[in-house]
Amino acid sequence: MRQVIKIALSCYLVTLLAVPPGIWAQDAANAPVVKQEELDQLLAPIALYPDSLIAQILMASTYPLDVVNAARFAKQNANLKGDALTKALEAQSWDPSVKSLVNFPQVLTMMNEKLDWTQKLGDAFLAGEKPVMDTIQSLRAKAQAAGNLKTTQEQKVIVQDKIIVIEPASPQVVYVPAYNPTVVYGTWPYPAYPPYYYYPPGYVAARSAFWFGSAVALGAAWGYAWGSPNWNNGHVHYNYNQNVNINTNINRNVYANQLPANAQGNWQHNAANRKGVPYGNQAVAQKYNQASPSQQVQARQAYRGYTGSALTAGEQQQAQQRAQQAQQTRQQPAGQQAQQQPAGQRAQQTQQVRGGEQARTSATAGSRGGASQSNANLGASSSRGGAFEGIDRGGSSAKSSSQRGSASRTSSGGAARSGGGARGGGGGGGRR
Repeated sequence: MRQVIKIALSCYLVTLLAVPPGIWAQDAANAPVVKQEELDQLLAPIALYPDSLIAQILMASTYPLDVVNAARFAKQNANLKGDALTKALEAQSWDPSVKSLVNFPQVLTMMNEKLDWTQKLGDAFLAGEKPVMDTIQSLRAKAQAAGNLKTTQEQKVIVQDKIIVIEPASPQVVYVPAYNPTVVYGTWPYPAYPPYYYYPPGYVAARSAFWFGSAVALGAAWGYAWGSPNWNNGHVHYNYNQNVNINTNINRNVYANQLPANAQGNWQHNAANRKGVPYGNQAVAQKYNQASPSQQVQARQAYRGYTGSALTAGEQQQAQQRAQQAQQTRQQPAGQQAQQQPAGQRAQQTQQVRGGEQARTSATAGSRGGASQSNANLGASSSRGGAFEGIDRGGSSAKSSSQRGSASRTSSGGAARSGGGARGGGGGGGRR
């Protein structure tokens, strides 16, 4: 038996040596960054939206922090219209695609409540625009083959050389559909990857596959909608002179020097607008250069509802220095970390950190009115109104639940060992 195993191992090693090293690298390079079943899963809730709306959602999903802030803005300024809304939006540093979605508070609410989905969608789009665009067309073809995608009084469905285009029936208003992906696309082919789906407030299960809420008039914010799908080439085409007739008060010259060149052509992601939010995909992070430690700290604070006004400039500098020191420490061998500082200095720094944390906690107590809402958004459970349902809770979600339970036991069992509560990642919906 041992002789047989030796012969088998010898043959295997000979095979490895005979294959050129580049072959293995090519296989790894050609492997899809996001699996097809994951793309179907992510795109199922929006693939049947009108083309123009889908383009803005895809671009905006790559700027999740802007989405959070825009959702808050839309909720707090629901009565702003016309020139007043334009003036308020011009004062914001958000990407134009995010500003355009202020015209659709329902969509911003969806993206804000389920930031895990938004970030995954954005990372998938950055990893490969064409696979995302092709998947949308594939899902539309399935819905049409199932007899569930057709022209109605709310939308026009047009087939052009096998490309399925969805347009509003009226150029002045848009209806955002709601539907059950497990019904509208026919039999779902990936049981291990159930589709995300979203039912907005007021949703009523209809006999037909689609449910349309109230019509949304295209207002001042839609003047920032500068993207449109190019299905044949697998890109979103960008033109900052689009929708000038809807809003003439936007200072478009401000955006003329942004990516892409002359603000026209195939859309390009602006990493600066990411504002330090980490990319969830390693390949994408390498492409756009991962954020610095200080930017990541600021992004996490914004996610959690910090306004930033509670920290002085000196405190912010100290926080950035601590973040940089922590990163350098993690990169050193464990044996060197304890030798680099005298014990008295380490104890003093530890006391300073603890004191700083207590001061910041006290100082920011009044400025975190939105923190609980933001935290609820980041980890929204599937029981909340307007949240996604039906997503697989295997793997990472189970791990997140385990981490939350572990953090809770640690906090209750030894306060001296715990520096604060722990969260187990963004909410992942729930499979019912």
